Amino acid sequence: MAQPWLAKTPHFALHHLLGSPARPKGAPRSQGLSSTPSSAQAQPVDNSFENPVDKCLDKLAQAAWAGYVVPKRHARRAVTRNLIRRQMRQALIEQQGGDAGLPPGIWVLRLRQGFDRAQYPSAASAPLKAAVRDELARLLDHALRRHTQAGVRP
Repeated sequence: MAQPWLAKTPHFALHHLLGSPARPKGAPRSQGLSSTPSSAQAQPVDNSFENPVDKCLDKLAQAAWAGYVVPKRHARRAVTRNLIRRQMRQALIEQQGGDAGLPPGIWVLRLRQGFDRAQYPSAASAPLKAAVRDELARLLDHALRRHTQAGVRP
């Protein structure tokens, strides 16, 4: 990733980028649904349709956005990838609901090394789930401490 990590553990890295997701350059705002492919588009019957992407990007610019990267090379089995992704999501949700919450920006949690299959032979075992949760909790604590000590990062 182009942005350096904010915190890392043996298995995970956390990246933070100030700002919010942007609309691709030159992409116009969607005016709603239309079934006519030509430039003579009919007016909508009602204005009840709002493009949810536009709404999110316009009104939630100061929110915390999350992304999860779980490469297949580090977790071969889909069950394991899903377990890790769910734990990542839950850890960020719990952090967001906590006292401090997550600062605004784009947060990317990345699996940087796989868990030892000899130690966790089952694809979705309770010990693997607990190990992932513990490591993610340490990672987020370290990242938020570092984020508040350094202030706002460029």
